[in-house]
Amino acid sequence: MPALAYVNGRYAPVSDAVIPVEDRGFQFADSVYEVVAFLNGRFLDPEKHLWRLRRNLAALHIEGVAGDAALLSIAKRLVARSRLRDGILYIQVSRGVARRDHPFPAATRPTLVMVARRFDFAQRIAQQKLGVAVISLPEQRWARADLKTTGLLPAVLSKQEARDAGAFEAMLVAGDGSVTEGASTNLWMVDNAGCIRTHPLSARILPGVARDTLMALARADGLRIEERAFTLEEARSAAELFLTSTTAPILPIVSLDGAPVGTGVPGPVAARLAALTWTEISRQTGWGQAGPAA
Repeated sequence: MPALAYVNGRYAPVSDAVIPVEDRGFQFADSVYEVVAFLNGRFLDPEKHLWRLRRNLAALHIEGVAGDAALLSIAKRLVARSRLRDGILYIQVSRGVARRDHPFPAATRPTLVMVARRFDFAQRIAQQKLGVAVISLPEQRWARADLKTTGLLPAVLSKQEARDAGAFEAMLVAGDGSVTEGASTNLWMVDNAGCIRTHPLSARILPGVARDTLMALARADGLRIEERAFTLEEARSAAELFLTSTTAPILPIVSLDGAPVGTGVPGPVAARLAALTWTEISRQTGWGQAGPAA
């Protein structure tokens, strides 16, 4: 089954779905988006994703979007029509269609797009056992990285540079030497005292859903965790590094700029957190209880 799309009330294969040329999401990136995982046909943390979507819509002053219950109903119908068990749901809302001009148009109807696409989460478990490589790059995004807008060109360029270097992710480093996050992930460090650290919430980073869930799981398990920034130099000498995101719930980082992190293999803290993460995923969705695609 090909990826299936919903655009303003119409369901169609992605190849047949269209938006007008003068949609402000297309011309100005005047739009926000969310990526929601579904496993075993069930959404993971849907309320958190809808909360973040509403926050971002409010920040961009985009109004007139259907309520949460209606959005969730459309999403469930799209996934059911797609006949997919494991995948990702992409949601995008733009300000709508209007003659090209920078100021907000007087009256537009928001454009709502959703796409359901297959995604193999089992691959992440295999990667988790081996770990991934990252490279460090200068932070070059706009000053509101906390808003999940479609203006992603700096992240695209960073991600491509990482791929060209044979790495999974780019570690973004601000001018003061502090690590903000990855091009599409939140980043974490385990320091030599065993404390788990990640950048505090601010305009510098995205308030990641996987980040929020992992933080709660770690604290409930009695692990020491702090929202405190760390520098690139601290990352290079860390006992462990790892990353989180919706499509990579948790992956250990075993190489930074070509040098091993810690012992060069996934560490015990990341392994413990991975076990907690997949247990929570199973609790919410039933995934893994009768096989990865049950």
